[in-house]
Amino acid sequence: MKRKTFIRLGTTLATGPLLAPLQSWAQAPRLKNWAGNLTYSTGNVQYPKSVTEVQQLVKKHPKLKTLGTRHCFNTIADSKYDLVSTRDLNKVVSLDRKAKTVTVEGGIKYGELAPYLHTQGFALHNLASLPHISVAGSITTATHGSGIKNGNLASSVSGLEVVIADGSVLHFSKTTDAAKLNAVVVGLGAVGVITKVTLDIIPTFMVRQRVFINMPLAQVKQNFQKIVSAGYSVSLFTNWQNENVSEVWIKSRVDTEKDHTETEFYGAKAATKNLHPVIEQSAEKCTDQMGVPGVWYERLPHFKMGFTPSTGKELQSEFFVPLHHAVEAISAISRLGKQIGPHLFITEIRTIAADNLWMSPCHNQTSVTIHFTWKPETAAVMKLLPIIEKELAPFNVRPHWGKLFTIAPKVLASRYEKLADFKKVVATYDPKGKFRNSFLDRNLYGII
Repeated sequence: MKRKTFIRLGTTLATGPLLAPLQSWAQAPRLKNWAGNLTYSTGNVQYPKSVTEVQQLVKKHPKLKTLGTRHCFNTIADSKYDLVSTRDLNKVVSLDRKAKTVTVEGGIKYGELAPYLHTQGFALHNLASLPHISVAGSITTATHGSGIKNGNLASSVSGLEVVIADGSVLHFSKTTDAAKLNAVVVGLGAVGVITKVTLDIIPTFMVRQRVFINMPLAQVKQNFQKIVSAGYSVSLFTNWQNENVSEVWIKSRVDTEKDHTETEFYGAKAATKNLHPVIEQSAEKCTDQMGVPGVWYERLPHFKMGFTPSTGKELQSEFFVPLHHAVEAISAISRLGKQIGPHLFITEIRTIAADNLWMSPCHNQTSVTIHFTWKPETAAVMKLLPIIEKELAPFNVRPHWGKLFTIAPKVLASRYEKLADFKKVVATYDPKGKFRNSFLDRNLYGII
């Protein structure tokens, strides 16, 4: 008689052929996020190439989360069950010249979309500091660039196509149901899988970039509004040492704004060569400076598409406070300089215009953001975050949804006036919590 091979699994016996699918599942490689600080909790990742395939996956799986370009530093997009990546949903669908909109698939990266728009004579109003991120992932977490008159990337959205929990496709439009669109654009992955996005576009334009070094922090405190209003997009970089801002990046439109050719700017000296925000690092990966004009998508980001952005292996956190509290907030963090310094690559200070998107950190408030690019020292950073958050608490600080923070759920709820309404919208489209995960359970629903 032919013998069967049995393999013991705990107290259960299983034959070799029956075990094979389980072994395949258990050995599925698990992805990491962009910076390498997070390993996703499952290797079950699907890569649909059409909306129909997304619908089939959503119908099939009882629990599901969507991955974009994996640039988040926390578990907002994590799942211990199944993941669907929009990597292959990366095409331009249509361009409407009359309406001045472009419709794209959710997984397209800004660095892929921008050159196409420019060849057609158009631009987006702003870009984040790196162009490697996907459109859908960026808008759902309210990712942003800088500029006191520029809203975050989600503020350009005029339409969405979303596959909701029952597998059906919903369309939201600024022209037909603006309130619903405002509710779901910054959806934190809770509403469904974003398959298409319609973005408002503007005529293409040219930008020049100038950098000034070693601005006394006293000048920032005395002239903050003037400094951050000096260009289309302005960023301040500091490591909170020596009471100074190491670099000021001013991005100005060639057609409408002053070119800052002066040798001194509020006590800072004009740079004489291209620089990296972390001044010790090579500027090779950074967009061109020294006032050389370039198309918008080659200047508004800090980093070029063809290079690993920022420092590579790092951690990030970012906090939004109302613009009128900018100087107080900066002063509060500067007092922590000695504690922060050993664990920090650089801090970037930016401004973002107010919007009406329910879960945006800039909802109803023009904001200043204090961004921390940390060394990959998780334990030390997680100890520092509550200290930073306590210092910023008097200013009703809101965190970036895709970065590291420890603010308690009750506190978050008090700072988002539309949170209760947002949860009602989510319950309408996902009544059984298919797209819920531990991040949403904790931070939106207080389940710790």
